[in-house]
Amino acid sequence: MARRDSVSSRAEHDTFDFVVVGSGGGALAAALAAADAGATVLVLEKQPLIGGSTCMSGGMAWVPDNPVMRAAGVHDSYADAMAHFEAVVGDVGPASSYERRHAFLTAGPEMVSFLERLGVRLVYCPGYADYYSNAKGGSDSGRGIEAVPFDGHALGEWSDKLQPGLAKSLGMAVMTNEARFLSHYNRSARAFAVAARVATRTVAARLRRQDLLTNGASLIAQMLLAALQRGVTVWTDAPLDDLLVDDGRVTGVRVTRAGSSMDIAARRGVLLAAGGFAHNRDMRQEYGGDQPNQGKWSISNPGDTGEAMQTAMRLGAKTDLMDEAWWLPSPRTGRFGQSTLDQARQRPRTIYVDAAGKRFVNESNSYMEVGKAMYARNKTAQAVPCWLIFDDRYRKRYAHVRSHPGWFPRDLLKSGRLKQAWTLPDLANLCGIDAPGLAETVERFNEFAARGEDPDYGRGESAYNRCLGDPNRNVHPCLGPIDEAPYYAVEVVPGDIGTCGGLVTDEHARVVDQDDQPIEGLYAAGNITATVMGRHYLGPGASIANSMVFGYIAARHAVSATGRRPDGR
Repeated sequence: MARRDSVSSRAEHDTFDFVVVGSGGGALAAALAAADAGATVLVLEKQPLIGGSTCMSGGMAWVPDNPVMRAAGVHDSYADAMAHFEAVVGDVGPASSYERRHAFLTAGPEMVSFLERLGVRLVYCPGYADYYSNAKGGSDSGRGIEAVPFDGHALGEWSDKLQPGLAKSLGMAVMTNEARFLSHYNRSARAFAVAARVATRTVAARLRRQDLLTNGASLIAQMLLAALQRGVTVWTDAPLDDLLVDDGRVTGVRVTRAGSSMDIAARRGVLLAAGGFAHNRDMRQEYGGDQPNQGKWSISNPGDTGEAMQTAMRLGAKTDLMDEAWWLPSPRTGRFGQSTLDQARQRPRTIYVDAAGKRFVNESNSYMEVGKAMYARNKTAQAVPCWLIFDDRYRKRYAHVRSHPGWFPRDLLKSGRLKQAWTLPDLANLCGIDAPGLAETVERFNEFAARGEDPDYGRGESAYNRCLGDPNRNVHPCLGPIDEAPYYAVEVVPGDIGTCGGLVTDEHARVVDQDDQPIEGLYAAGNITATVMGRHYLGPGASIANSMVFGYIAARHAVSATGRRPDGR
């Protein structure tokens, strides 16, 4: 059984081939790739818990033309995926250059095969469409994969060292591609069957006394176990203080451990995979640009505070897309806990409106797209926050707490976070929304929604819009009139699951300087970098895939001949 590393003398731990800062998906993928190539590897995590934002997330990875898809009989191709990048991401500069896209699309399937070879078990997520599925090269069936349920007890002493996962907050051993059916369990036979399967799995795991992990927690746990079995050294409570530099090359790190500062040499290189700066108020104020945000609405990993990025910036590292984040519109009702109104925008009988009472977006689009639309609209009318509007038939139809359709937690209405009124004008007055504007918007929306149309924003036209909507075949998955009193409103803020701008890296994941030259010995992957996805989120798990693939690329380059110093070391 893998043992927890204990504090040893500096002499025993002062040199490794490859040092990884961070312990999320990209960090562990890199650690595994380096260890598999025969390198000695140290993983440094500043927090007491392993896994970062990956462990807290749904844990899917968006990897085009991957072997898990192929095994499931789903066709995809490099050409289609590259065309999709060109159509959706477009020209956003060096972060998503042709070379980096090519690296992502070629190394991605290789990484998946590599993880499977090491024993990480993954499955395809059928029907979870690309977020821009109707764009050129998009996939209606989806390109996402996720980890199978995994008993955390297999980690031994490390089992209590994981960041709490998504399923923990739900209280069920639910996989990510199953979660979209849970709150629709009363809407279709298929959704009910999925919910029953999840309930059975959860109960069975408790009877067997398993700590059954799913989502990002399963992905991290499986990779962590593989890393420990291959001799990777993992330290928690070990924050990065600085990077060590010799003659322009990064040669190691300075860390604090057990209250003492120590220098760790890295023969082959250092990978920064420590997340972005979602919770760094000062950095978000400085770099927010047209999307100002102080981080107070972020649900990212609590350790997402930017210090590792700042160490590289002090070395002259180039940055880009610093104003961007993985936006997540968040009703002020409590996410994945007290209420499930975060899903409401993708269901019938709901709209988002600004303070003028006007719609401004296809509410069923990807969370990043809707969050960006909130900021764009806010330049001309208040849309940060905006308002979710729905009617009483919506209330009756859907589950708003874990498994109880039809009713809200009492304190939502009592506290005023959920507004209720018997007429739309009264609801508008409660919210500070322009009443005539709201009435006009709802009248127009209802006219077309009754026919299953949205000529203004195209809601329901893409496979992605439909796959997260109502599965009942007797109703439109995304559209329905708002016409049954009483009416309700909830304030919505542009939350996020992390920043996605940062250090600019090349196709080998090497950090570059202001002249676009690599800083020798320094690599970066994940939310600490300017993402290859640019200003879009292409599919479920796009951020995790970006992190893992470039972590894998970094490790392969660092331990290969091309990544070595001229003296062969």
